[in-house]
Amino acid sequence: MPSHRKKEKGKKAGSDIGRLDFEAMGESSGSVLVDVERISFGGKEHHVLTSYGPISVAVYGDLDKPALVTYPDVALNYMSCFQGLIFCPEASSLLLHNFCIYHISPPGHELGAAPISTDKPTLSVDQLADQVAEVLNFFGLGSVMCFGVIAGAYILTLFASKYRNRVLGLILVSPLCKAPSWTEWLYAKVVSSLLYFYGMCGLVKEYLLQRYFSEEVQRSSQILGSDIVEDCRSFLDEKQSANVWHFLQSINGRYDLTEELKKLNCRTLIFVGEHSPFHSDAIHMATKLDKTYCALVEVQACGSVVTEEHPHAMLIPLEYFLMGYGLYRPTQRSCSPRSPLSPLCISPELLSPESMGVRLKPIKTRTTLEV
Repeated sequence: MPSHRKKEKGKKAGSDIGRLDFEAMGESSGSVLVDVERISFGGKEHHVLTSYGPISVAVYGDLDKPALVTYPDVALNYMSCFQGLIFCPEASSLLLHNFCIYHISPPGHELGAAPISTDKPTLSVDQLADQVAEVLNFFGLGSVMCFGVIAGAYILTLFASKYRNRVLGLILVSPLCKAPSWTEWLYAKVVSSLLYFYGMCGLVKEYLLQRYFSEEVQRSSQILGSDIVEDCRSFLDEKQSANVWHFLQSINGRYDLTEELKKLNCRTLIFVGEHSPFHSDAIHMATKLDKTYCALVEVQACGSVVTEEHPHAMLIPLEYFLMGYGLYRPTQRSCSPRSPLSPLCISPELLSPESMGVRLKPIKTRTTLEV
């Protein structure tokens, strides 16, 4: 099979400093500059200069493996949004064995980011999606698997609708797909004003925590894993409020993707927390996508960021989903994949929601804890 990577010009992506020029690919083109720095978490962080400004991409794994691109929610980055899932041994063996993971941070959301001036124009959601295409161009990636959470799920879904030949599958967590309701729009405007004038104040943090987690986890200190709320609160203290303001403005200006969803033909796995504020968006999205290629997993007693609150609930659906591409845990297949993801390895009917045992209804993921 041909490599999933496109031919590169210039230095290899893993070099210390390099410049690559690519001819137009789809609707995006241009030159990018990367400054690679080693980070202490086992990967490399690449600072890529796109047509719309710099963006940080942390790369983990074997560059010869198929690519998994992630995108987090507002005010989060890959460590605060995907760490709970990646640190599960079962998920780690499944994902890192099969993929090279490219964690894209929204502009200014990486650790140690400099503040973006509020005088600088806010990027539109289309420009953020085009940034993803430029990142893929830089790394010489052709078709990729996409994994997004809330706002990040919207950006990657929009990317998939604009660059259909570059997306093999979508894994979406509590995805947004409609324009914001008047209530959401107004709340976001108020929070944007607080960020602008007061920075990451207590009210802003409470708004974001309610966006991410269920009330149960927020209120109780006796629930297993409830320390994720305090960890997230501490993480938010370190964020550049101006950068969060920019991304919140961008996502608050999003538009309805319903018509675009009807045209998507890639397999899609949707997770949504039972208590997520965006539950209705996820249900709406699942009804508009082709049911042959879409499965919805509703996780009970969970908020929006399932990857952190209930990562174990994702393992079995993820494993069955990836089987449709011929990808398995290393204990099941001794060889390491170095070829393109091939959805034709398994008949499409075997990846239907019914075959996955999901049946588009809630599944119980938490047992009652005895105190």
